[in-house]
Amino acid sequence: MKKFLLAALLASVATSALASDLPTRKAPPAPTPVYAPPTFTWTGFYVGVNGGYGIGSGSGSNFGNPSGGLIGGTAGYNYQIGQFVAGVEGDVDWADMTKSGTNPIVGAYKTDINTLATARARAGFAVDRALLYVTGGYAGAETNVNIAGFGSQSDWRNGGVIGAGLEYAFTNNISAKAEYLYAPLESKTYDGVKSNTDLSLVRAGLNYKF
Repeated sequence: MKKFLLAALLASVATSALASDLPTRKAPPAPTPVYAPPTFTWTGFYVGVNGGYGIGSGSGSNFGNPSGGLIGGTAGYNYQIGQFVAGVEGDVDWADMTKSGTNPIVGAYKTDINTLATARARAGFAVDRALLYVTGGYAGAETNVNIAGFGSQSDWRNGGVIGAGLEYAFTNNISAKAEYLYAPLESKTYDGVKSNTDLSLVRAGLNYKF
């Protein structure tokens, strides 16, 4: 009996020693988490600055077509569904658009446009961070006409605006744009002479999206 117990004990020790020599089977380490930045979207409110150049054009008897620089602020909202982006945008610009000359009917004149404002809808097609868009809506301008022998008269001219542009997002919050707008404004009459002013605006802008 003692021999049997001794043999069993030796067999157990040998089995344990053999098991300790076998390679261990441990689960592989968990993979390191990979950071995935949030998917970019055009959806959101934004504010920005814009600047550019405006060129006036008109038809019939008028007091010149003022041209000059402009700079101002922008605010808007976009909503993206798939690659389609719709939104609204408004801006107010200070302008230094002037023209002086002589009209054959009233003589010497000077025309100034000091303020421009638009309120527009936008619709575009997004290709990743690039947005091609068309836009249209309301435009208005503060116009001052000074005529020798008649005096000075200031008016706010209402009108419409259409245009197109390209905007690109450099980060999830910052984007830059370039656009062209055409704004035909209502006519006004000064000293019996009708004045027509249509504006072509070329602008660039920088926006911050919240």
